[in-house]
Amino acid sequence: MINTILVEDDIYIQKHFIDRLSSEEDIKLVAAVRDAFEAEKLCSEYIDLVLMDVLTLHKHSGLAVGKRIKDAYPNVKVVIMTSLVDPEVLTKARSGCADSLWYKDHSVDEILDVIRRTLKGEKVFPVSTPSVEMKKTMSDMFSPAQIEILRSFIKGYTYKEIAAKFSLSVSGVRWHLDEMVRIGGFKNKEELTTTAIENKLVVTTLVEKDDEE
Repeated sequence: MINTILVEDDIYIQKHFIDRLSSEEDIKLVAAVRDAFEAEKLCSEYIDLVLMDVLTLHKHSGLAVGKRIKDAYPNVKVVIMTSLVDPEVLTKARSGCADSLWYKDHSVDEILDVIRRTLKGEKVFPVSTPSVEMKKTMSDMFSPAQIEILRSFIKGYTYKEIAAKFSLSVSGVRWHLDEMVRIGGFKNKEELTTTAIENKLVVTTLVEKDDEE
């Protein structure tokens, strides 16, 4: 049996996954929780698989917990399941936070294929993140560098700090942000940032560990 922990904060989506996984004879659902930190406490060497959402209850990071589980229990397979199209999610998942990643906009049957391939030792990652609508354009019309500049801007970095971080001039930082506004047909940078956050293109709210730790 494949001893499995499911982490999904949306109770309706969680129920859908529970029903689908329960129909598989070789999958035993040990626990279904909404908080990644709770799943971390439940994990042990007897668990074979963790299906991990990224943005879980209390904004706890499934990526950070995935990394800690992989470090503590190398034999446990972690499959990230997410609707976040932030490129940083895919990058972090590939860098040791997970064995595979699956986007929720695909069919549930596909996750079963990803699970079985992962359990056989395969690393299953998309080539790129899905593109989302950004008012009058699609997110893949922005360069990776522009998205990272926007991320820093949303985090509250000054133009000078962003310029130093990316080896640009201050005017260069302004140009990239203004170009994103122009390409997307936004009124201003505020509308650009709001749309990026609402469409999950840039996520900056993930909590990686308890403050008490």
